[in-house]
Amino acid sequence: MSAPRTSKKALVIGGGIAGPVTALALRRAGVDAEVFEAYGTSAEGIGGTFMIAPNGLGALAVVGLEAEVGRIGQPIGPMLIEDGRGGVLAEFAGLADLPHGRVMRRAELYEVLQRRLREAGIEVRYGKRLTGADETADGITAHFADGSSATGDLLIGADGTGSTVRTLIDPAAPAARYTGLLGVGGYSPYRLPGRAGRGETMHFANGARAFFGYWALPDGAGTAWFSNIPQPEQLTAEQARAVGREGWLHRCRELHADDLPAREVLRAADAGTVETFPRLEIMPSVPHWYRGRMVLVGDSVHAPSNSSGQGVSLAVESAVELARCLRDLPDHTAAFAAYEALRRPRVEKIAADAERTNNRKSSGAVGRMVFRLIAPLAMRTFMSPEKMLRPVHGYRIDWERRAA
Repeated sequence: MSAPRTSKKALVIGGGIAGPVTALALRRAGVDAEVFEAYGTSAEGIGGTFMIAPNGLGALAVVGLEAEVGRIGQPIGPMLIEDGRGGVLAEFAGLADLPHGRVMRRAELYEVLQRRLREAGIEVRYGKRLTGADETADGITAHFADGSSATGDLLIGADGTGSTVRTLIDPAAPAARYTGLLGVGGYSPYRLPGRAGRGETMHFANGARAFFGYWALPDGAGTAWFSNIPQPEQLTAEQARAVGREGWLHRCRELHADDLPAREVLRAADAGTVETFPRLEIMPSVPHWYRGRMVLVGDSVHAPSNSSGQGVSLAVESAVELARCLRDLPDHTAAFAAYEALRRPRVEKIAADAERTNNRKSSGAVGRMVFRLIAPLAMRTFMSPEKMLRPVHGYRIDWERRAA
């Protein structure tokens, strides 16, 4: 369905991933958009690694990014759940009718989005930290810390878990909640043996003291790895940096000293590649997704934990669905309500499932032992690939269908 151009203009707050996708989807829906980023410069080269699942790839295809995103990162098919001792507890082989997910650096997707924004003539304004907004019967004016302002018809908060727009919509809105886990990841030249070394499988291991994930890089280039470390007290970025890369690698080696193949991967790991993510967070249920001419999208309103593997995918889904609702329902209040009704049940179900996974990761040795015992039975019943993956990975947005 093609959309006629409208006189509407949206002010998109946040220039990371959700903001640019929102602006591109709005352009396809016939709504003009301008992106405002709080930081003074673009974020080329910044950020860690994530996976875009098949449902996220489908959403990106709606805004014409299927081919470009398909050329970056690395395809990942099966997912193996392991016991940390070399044994396999469960295998999710994926669904034959769906494409593989792709694991990539955030910087790779960011570069694609920035290039597409330039090609579409959508402007990104840097150094625009939102401080407030004034709404009238005719529009909304955003105010920024540098003293400037901008006026449009709608204001869309794509400004992450620390969203200013969320607090403007509802000053009592919940803040992001720490998961109790700290992330560490990096690269190792260690080459995984056998099937694991072919670079097509993502491995997740419940180790003796911490959770370990790893996958082989293409062409035998080594192994990418991460560890989710139980950390009851959330560290600041400064505290995490003070430990140093060598310090975090040493900590991971200690935690996984009895785990295979984590022990071998980490023994060869390059400390210079180690990255630490002390702010693994989840958004509690947000009571108000919109108010007046303001609405939230992406992590500002529904950030599942990293255990879901769905953070980016859900964000781009919501960006596209919001644009579809604004295309089909000229009254913005009705459009926002339809958008929330479409998205809230899905994102909150995925977030709740991911939180249960987090609890297993931080449950200690007894909890991990219980999971090892029940996993084979669970795979034959409620954790079968069809039951687990189809509702999440099989989700597709029908852009041509009217939203309501």
